[in-house]
Amino acid sequence: MLKNDRWITEQAAAGMLEPFQAGLIRHLDPEQHQRPVLSFGCSSFGYDLRLSAKEFLIFRHVPGTVMNPKRFNPANLESTPLHQDEDGEYFILPAHSYGLGVALEKMKVPSNITVICLGKSTYARLGIIVNTTPAEASWEGHLTLEFSNSSGADCRIYANEGICQLLFFEGDPCDTTYSDRQGKYQHQPERVTLARI
Repeated sequence: MLKNDRWITEQAAAGMLEPFQAGLIRHLDPEQHQRPVLSFGCSSFGYDLRLSAKEFLIFRHVPGTVMNPKRFNPANLESTPLHQDEDGEYFILPAHSYGLGVALEKMKVPSNITVICLGKSTYARLGIIVNTTPAEASWEGHLTLEFSNSSGADCRIYANEGICQLLFFEGDPCDTTYSDRQGKYQHQPERVTLARI
């Protein structure tokens, strides 16, 4: 069953999401409808995560190298600076490139829940694809987020604003949670976590 805003709020109070925003924020000054942001916070049946401003890495082409998930080479990644103007803080994801960021919120997934992370339509309409990522039962940490810019233009990726949506699905209790099997991505910090085997 897909969980609703009431359940998400109750679980957040028990530590499932930190920091937690109870309502969906679209303006930093909501009374005046000023300072618009890409929405974040609790919606009817999901939660819009924010992108952390701490780190954003972009894959670069290194001639003569082939990416290998079994022997990941961090030399293929480079940091990109955080920019700021009147629209907010942002990273730039170049055209036809791939980047890694991390969620601002820390998650502690209950043992009977699996979370699916999906992209936001506002970014999708610019050609930005957020990789669909699961967070399994009893997973804890800051999600590392993967972005593909399929467009022919560079694109801003805003920090401290909504970047993706979480959907919470309840299932029958499982025999072995992610924590029980000591999953390799357990307890990710608020930094990009690279591929592991």
